[in-house]
Amino acid sequence: MPRLMPAMPPVAAQGLAFALGAAVLWLIVAVQLFVNVDPLSVHPTDAVIMLGGASSERLPVAQRIQQELGAPVLVLSHTDTPGNKVADEACNTAQFPSPGLVCFTPADYDTRGEAQAIRKLIAANGWKSITVVTSSYHLTRAGRLMEQCTTADVQMVASHPDFSPVQWLRRFVIETGGLIDVSLRPECSSSAR
Repeated sequence: MPRLMPAMPPVAAQGLAFALGAAVLWLIVAVQLFVNVDPLSVHPTDAVIMLGGASSERLPVAQRIQQELGAPVLVLSHTDTPGNKVADEACNTAQFPSPGLVCFTPADYDTRGEAQAIRKLIAANGWKSITVVTSSYHLTRAGRLMEQCTTADVQMVASHPDFSPVQWLRRFVIETGGLIDVSLRPECSSSAR
């Protein structure tokens, strides 16, 4: 005679149902925050800025947006890191000074460091508006940091990685933590703007 598993106590069943419901809700929110992030429209700005990392995915989008919007300058984060190889090569082979290309190296090789560097570039160049290009999963957190560090009009544009479901789940976890972090620990104080 087969052994039957004992019934789960009602409290445990309710806890499991709640946990599953919370996980499904988080996945729905994560898809909206990190995948479905394309703006309805984009408008011309003073500069198009590509954040570092995943540059083989991000740089073509930044170049296309610069051309489509007629932005006078393309700004690239230069990090000398493996994920930023394509942008770093563009910076390393460019002739400077160049009115159409600016390369910057953030003090810290993370989005917080880039936000600080971009704040300084905006002030130094008198830009009133910028378009920032980064991966879709990174757009919400990066946008929050840009808004914390400047009063310039910031328009965020996504490049779209070709990820497996496991890679997307990993990014959802990382970016959820990062978004909580930038919400609890803003990068730039209002006096620094």
